[in-house]
Amino acid sequence: MKEKMRLLVALSAICFSMSATAGRDKPINVEELPPTAQQVIKQHFANQKVALVKVDSELLDKEYNVRFLNGDRVEFDRNGEWEEVDCKNSQVPTALVPTEIARKIDDLYPQAKVLQMSRDRKEYEVKLSNRVKLEFDTQFRLAKIKD
Repeated sequence: MKEKMRLLVALSAICFSMSATAGRDKPINVEELPPTAQQVIKQHFANQKVALVKVDSELLDKEYNVRFLNGDRVEFDRNGEWEEVDCKNSQVPTALVPTEIARKIDDLYPQAKVLQMSRDRKEYEVKLSNRVKLEFDTQFRLAKIKD
């Protein structure tokens, strides 16, 4: 019984310690980002100056946030893959927009620019300069248009 109690106390201490450190944003240097994220910044945001880089360490995961001086920002997952690109003050670099999505946007809204783009395992969401939001499935098929 004492052994079970000690184990319970030890597990409680571990859980408390992990929850105390979860969800903390911590500033880091660009060089501390995963290599994939560093490559995205070098390749697609070379002309922009980085203002702040933060890592958000969750209980079992990490997320990286990069903010540029002009207000644009990029969020990366723990592997350095972009999850969201927010360029409301400029536009999402065209090379980051999947070709199939870019073609559909050009067909439907040739004058519009991509200001924000996010992706997850199920879909891509794109916000355009004309305030239209488009949702695409993982096969890049247009699934929804929101005006």
